[in-house]
Amino acid sequence: MSDYEVRPATLRDAKAVAEVHAAAARAAYDGILPDDELRALAPATREAKWREAIEFSEPQVQVAELDGEIVGFVGFDRSRDPKTPSTTGEIWALHVKPEHWGKGVGVALWDAARDGLEEEGCTVVTIWVPLRNDRAMRFIELAGFKREMKTAKTTAIGSVKIEEIRLKRSV
Repeated sequence: MSDYEVRPATLRDAKAVAEVHAAAARAAYDGILPDDELRALAPATREAKWREAIEFSEPQVQVAELDGEIVGFVGFDRSRDPKTPSTTGEIWALHVKPEHWGKGVGVALWDAARDGLEEEGCTVVTIWVPLRNDRAMRFIELAGFKREMKTAKTTAIGSVKIEEIRLKRSV
């Protein structure tokens, strides 16, 4: 049994969600992005985005709390990829504070997203993961996702281009 409580995010959570997003991104991209790009991954650049997402439920956002502190979140909804059926969901974001990595938060968040997608009638779920983010790739593959090799694409994070690949599994 996990000590982490997962619940729907409220507008009051937007700042904490942005802080988790920034901390997790900085840790995940350390060694992939240059230091100035890592410094630019700041909560202030993300808070408005997450406030809007929470307000309009696009994507749906769930947070994981431990002793009243938000330590992770997941955003999920229908797939944003063109030409996907309406029964295809997508994990838009799943981030956990680095000090809570490997403690079950990601699994609890994935379980909440899977339940939410199932309630929405999704039968398949996808997620985009940077190929050089070994930790995220390992977690997603352990959760049963399989790489879709023909989906690899290049995405810009600041001035750096990274390769991403879509992974998929049944809900």
